[in-house]
Amino acid sequence: MLNASVARSIAHRYAGRGIAQADLEQVAYVALVRAAKGFHPDRADDFLTYAVPTIRGEVKRWFRDHGWTVRPPRPVQELQSTLLRIGSERGSLPVSELAEVAHVPEQRVREALDARGCFTPTSLDAPLPAADDRSTGTVATLGDTLPGTDGGLAGCETRLALEQAIRTLRPRDQQVVRMRYLEDRGQAEIGEAIGVTQTQVSRILDRIIDQLRGQLGDLDHAA
Repeated sequence: MLNASVARSIAHRYAGRGIAQADLEQVAYVALVRAAKGFHPDRADDFLTYAVPTIRGEVKRWFRDHGWTVRPPRPVQELQSTLLRIGSERGSLPVSELAEVAHVPEQRVREALDARGCFTPTSLDAPLPAADDRSTGTVATLGDTLPGTDGGLAGCETRLALEQAIRTLRPRDQQVVRMRYLEDRGQAEIGEAIGVTQTQVSRILDRIIDQLRGQLGDLDHAA
């Protein structure tokens, strides 16, 4: 096919970002055919002047729509494409210079750079650096560092049960719990706020804890 090498060259610019090279080339070829059908000599000096932007636009749209495993907001996608182009033209640049060339704040540059893994996220089976255990012959992976699912669900259920139990307390007892465990206030400060002594606050907290333990224990038996 005439000018097929041009289409392949454009597709090659987006290689290694999560989409098979063959798929990108196919998109470029289809765009080349579409450009050939839509070309008129009065629209451009020659065919490639018209075809190259058409092919590039089709490949970029395909890549934008299909190349993200995790899809960040559109402005982040577009800025990342701009930064990739700048990098290919000028080489590796610090964030401050990238922001200056792209005419955007440094924070936006950092957000776009942080989204680079959205094309091809790191596999959970990827080994951790220097993580091989020669004594057992095993290799620790990224997935090994994640918390277990069951533990997370159990913790969530416990928090929900505790929230429900706290709602059954008297208003003053709820206030004491909030000040002590959410606002991290001392017993003397709590006593001043509710008009009792520090010793009384200590007794109130002990009573509340016993009451909550009893309610949570009843929930466990019911389950």
